Amino acid sequence: MQWISIFGAIGLFMLLYFGLDSKPKNIEALEKTRTLSAEKTSAGVLIKLAKESLEPSDVSSLELMEQEFVVAVGDSSKSAIGKRLSGRWYELKKPAIAGHFAMQVAELENSEDAWSIAGTTFALCLKRSKDDAEKDFCTKRAIQSFENAISLNPSENAHKLNLALVYVDNPPEDQPMKGIQILLGMNRENPENVTVIKALARLGIQTGQMDKALDRLIKAKGLAPDDKEIDCLLVKVYEANQQNELALKAAQKCNS
Repeated sequence: MQWISIFGAIGLFMLLYFGLDSKPKNIEALEKTRTLSAEKTSAGVLIKLAKESLEPSDVSSLELMEQEFVVAVGDSSKSAIGKRLSGRWYELKKPAIAGHFAMQVAELENSEDAWSIAGTTFALCLKRSKDDAEKDFCTKRAIQSFENAISLNPSENAHKLNLALVYVDNPPEDQPMKGIQILLGMNRENPENVTVIKALARLGIQTGQMDKALDRLIKAKGLAPDDKEIDCLLVKVYEANQQNELALKAAQKCNS
């Protein structure tokens, strides 16, 4: 099976992100363990429920791979089987379980790419799932995976952006602005990062802050004049502002 390759423009904790890591590593690990232990569901439960809806032939092939994964000797062999399992579950449209095995691969390899793939797979689960327990399962693991990717390569903005978007879509109850704060921090550090500017503009559109969204999109357009996504976002802003002529011109560029 082909290993998942779904890096999106769909790590560290905020203290580490801002260079203020004051917690000992053993305490951070304990906190993560406690967080995951208080979950509404588990990988085992999700796998059991998923298998009940699959064809018997799919269940048999998956269980064979699971047995191979358990008895595999050596990290490289185990990782290869884990990738096959993750890929097969992804093909079966079960991103939460695909992410579970991608995360096990990342734990074996401990590479930036492996953690990013795990995080992106869980982020896809968040977009697709309508089950609260499953979304909670994927949210916590997406955050942990992107934090681990950031810890291995703090200079890679894609991981920080993906982490921020997870928080934006699933804000913590005690820190509802956490995702936006990360994006604003990234924007301050690199004001010409078009991807971050577009993300902030989208949030402005979603929250009805059309003036802020327009300012950001105009700046982004100046930095990336050929980016059609900016034109598509401008259509929404102009339509909301009842600027029909400008909306039509932006739509033509968006669809060209």
